[in-house]
Amino acid sequence: MQPVGSFLPGKTGTSHFDPVVFIKRPRTILRLLCWVFSMVVFSCIVNEGYMNIGSERLLCVFNKNADACNYGVTVGVVCFLGSVCFLVVDIYFPTIHSVRLRRRATLIDMVFSALASFLWFVGFCFLANQWQQTTEEELPLAQGADAARATVTFCFFSILTWAGLTALALQTFINLFQNFSLFTDQLDDNAGYRDNARGAPVANGVTVVTTNPYQQAPPFSETLSLDPSALTPAPVF
Repeated sequence: MQPVGSFLPGKTGTSHFDPVVFIKRPRTILRLLCWVFSMVVFSCIVNEGYMNIGSERLLCVFNKNADACNYGVTVGVVCFLGSVCFLVVDIYFPTIHSVRLRRRATLIDMVFSALASFLWFVGFCFLANQWQQTTEEELPLAQGADAARATVTFCFFSILTWAGLTALALQTFINLFQNFSLFTDQLDDNAGYRDNARGAPVANGVTVVTTNPYQQAPPFSETLSLDPSALTPAPVF
């Protein structure tokens, strides 16, 4: 049985990009959601996450803790750029004919997605704690309250989406490993068959050659023995 599937390198010129099929893939949907959620988080913090109370210095709406706003913006920008990069990789992934390159790309995707999910979990806990400690006196006229709530909410959603991408990347990596192992086993079996057909060396320098009993002898390989007397013409009466 020959292993055939999307996890093995295809033939050159057989890959065709279909935008409709690509958009409907669960991986693409999660990737786009991660991209949108990351953009919402750092946009809310940059636009309405800082306030000015009686001075020219801008203060973070999360309990006036600048580290909270900086953390949210940093993680949001990194995940935003990462989503774009891996979305491009997903587009060109079917055209990669090397199994080794596919495994490396999938491994990097899995590690990055798991790390992003962890960072969003830390960010959700950190920002939710700082927002809980923020009093109404620190936010006159509830300045930046909606942006802060949206930031915390989409941090939580980002945990789920990046965790889903981690699970999909892990599944792809396992399928690549299994299919590649099956493919190499078949290559080893074929190589062993060819080696056995050539002959196996034994002791005292003697080589035993195994042949196929059903193999027919090549044409014109037999030597014909002619009797000279048979060539003598018969007497004519």
